[in-house]
Amino acid sequence: MFEFAWWWVLLALPLPLLVLLLPRKPRHSGAALRVPSLTADMQTTNQKTGPNKVLLVLAIVAWCSLVIASARPQWLGDPVSIPTQGRDLMLAVDLSGSMNQEDMEINGRRVNRLVMIKKVLGDFIARRVGDRLGLILFADTAYLQAPLTYDRATVEQLLKESQIGLVGEQTAIGDAIGLSIKRFQTKSESNKVVILLTDGQNTAGNITPQQANELAINDGVTVYTIGVGADSMITQGFFGLRTQNPSRELDEDMLTELAESTGGQYFRAKDTQALQQIYSILDALEPIERESRQMRPLQALYYYPLALALFLSALIASAPILNWAAQMFNRKSS
Repeated sequence: MFEFAWWWVLLALPLPLLVLLLPRKPRHSGAALRVPSLTADMQTTNQKTGPNKVLLVLAIVAWCSLVIASARPQWLGDPVSIPTQGRDLMLAVDLSGSMNQEDMEINGRRVNRLVMIKKVLGDFIARRVGDRLGLILFADTAYLQAPLTYDRATVEQLLKESQIGLVGEQTAIGDAIGLSIKRFQTKSESNKVVILLTDGQNTAGNITPQQANELAINDGVTVYTIGVGADSMITQGFFGLRTQNPSRELDEDMLTELAESTGGQYFRAKDTQALQQIYSILDALEPIERESRQMRPLQALYYYPLALALFLSALIASAPILNWAAQMFNRKSS
């Protein structure tokens, strides 16, 4: 179906005709200013040839094209049904300095925790057909990067662009959950699920995890927490190789309490495979029924008449120069 988004702009099509109705000033005889030879030659040429009908037609077509482009022509495709059931998932990702710890592996290559989360969480987002996703990044405090939306590609792109230290170096777990709860308050029909990924303990923020826990219980928000980080890691020390625990600061008791008290579950992601298994469990969350909705794909067409208007305007603007060039060529030939 073809339509104009702003059809009323088409009323401006006869506007140039009003110029013919305007009163004209009488020409006064007398001394005239001397003009450069280029302008004089152009005026002389116009006097000899009279009004150029071709330029007039081009100007009319250019004006009509410009008005049509301003009316925003567009093509509406056939209606497409949006899934009537799905989940509302708010993803809260830790960007604190400890996420730079390289204790994870992807295809045999050692990477830091955030790179691993981006890889696996990206696959998780791609499978969320029919779900609304939101993204919160937190460190010293929590920031909303994407509200709940069906646009999974944008959420995944914002996750890929996130960087460690972007919002600080500490860990504000309470703020991340509190902000997630606030975003759910405008969603009446929602299963309100928060998936929080962190590798540490709460060290910053305006809300404590305990306060956030109470808010989640009161608002019916289910929190799933994921502790990220390996249990052991071999490093090169002064006296040779030694084994250390890179996740010693992970507060698993607090994360377990946050999850279980809200009806969720705490998961431990020690490697990429464990995190993938966790997402498989989250895939089984019961979706909620929503009202049936339809959308129609829209394709903008305004750039076609706009390009034609610009092209014709360039031709009209260059016409006097072309006439002058032709006049000079004829003079030299004669």
